[in-house]
Amino acid sequence: MKPVILDHLPDGLLEQPATELHRHLDGPTLIHLPGRRPQPLFVSVLQHGNEVSGWEAVRRLLKSRYRRDPLPRSLILLIGNVRAAGRGRRHLADQPDFNRCWPGSDTVPTIWHDVFGEITDHVRLRKPIASIDIHNNTGLNPHYSAVNRIEPLRLQLATLFSRTVIYFTEPRGVQSMAFGEFCPSVTLECGLSGDSDGTDHALAYLDTVLNLPEIPTAMPSPEDLELFSMFATVRVAEDAEFSFQPGAELQFSPDLDRMNFRELPPGTRFAIHADGQRQPLLACGHDGRDVSEECFMLSGREILTRKPLMPAMLTTDEFIVRNDCLCYLMGRVTVEPREAPAVDQGEESSLPETLP
Repeated sequence: MKPVILDHLPDGLLEQPATELHRHLDGPTLIHLPGRRPQPLFVSVLQHGNEVSGWEAVRRLLKSRYRRDPLPRSLILLIGNVRAAGRGRRHLADQPDFNRCWPGSDTVPTIWHDVFGEITDHVRLRKPIASIDIHNNTGLNPHYSAVNRIEPLRLQLATLFSRTVIYFTEPRGVQSMAFGEFCPSVTLECGLSGDSDGTDHALAYLDTVLNLPEIPTAMPSPEDLELFSMFATVRVAEDAEFSFQPGAELQFSPDLDRMNFRELPPGTRFAIHADGQRQPLLACGHDGRDVSEECFMLSGREILTRKPLMPAMLTTDEFIVRNDCLCYLMGRVTVEPREAPAVDQGEESSLPETLP
């Protein structure tokens, strides 16, 4: 299987919502669009088929004045899981999570790992000025950006979207981590899929970055940056029955996601466990350690926080909890101002129709 690489937008593509793209595209598709500045910006949308804010933002951007006027900078657009988008799903049963299949992944190799490896090699040669991967959340979260390294270029890109920035190194195999090996790379989290605010925010951000002559090289000012670091992933034990409604062995509140980005004091109730005899919440530190007992404790039937914690990406979607995770845990990070190296301005390159 090969990704398709085009040097134009297929006729009528911008008229299609995410649910209809599978009728026009055969699978993951790279589209090269020329701009006044040849060094391209890379943008990825629909890696998860039910996260549509990125595609809606790109549709509106390219149907705006740029339908008539040249883009200020060349653009490489990746449209990801169109089959899953057609079903309104994150991914289909016969697919892995696309955003776990990029170089550096520790998941079982599939044909999709090969596809995204080839896409990575192709884009690397074009020396993009930056990479932007656009997502939505399944729970209540503020709009925020995420980076995989703490350095000025990435933080400048991130704070152009939100002063709230998360640093993470897990899970492996995500697009931003793979592309971060050769250009500044950020992930945007645009709230709940379908919310117009998320689309509006992503649209304004893309227009801003496309018009940047270069990325500022100084560290953002402290007042412009609130940086958090993910240190653990929380999952539910595989043999634990859970629900966000009464009656399950492990019961979460139906509005659990309201705890996102709140600093929870010790003793905050996280869940109720029917027998109170074992700990069904598993917190794995991003250094590989089991930190479940450091983070949570049982008190009768209640599962409480043992120390101050700040969760992110808490979801009430049971499919996501079972197949990915319940949430991430994070803490605040302080950074010192410093300068970044100069940005490689790249070279203009030819646009092949398919990968060699």
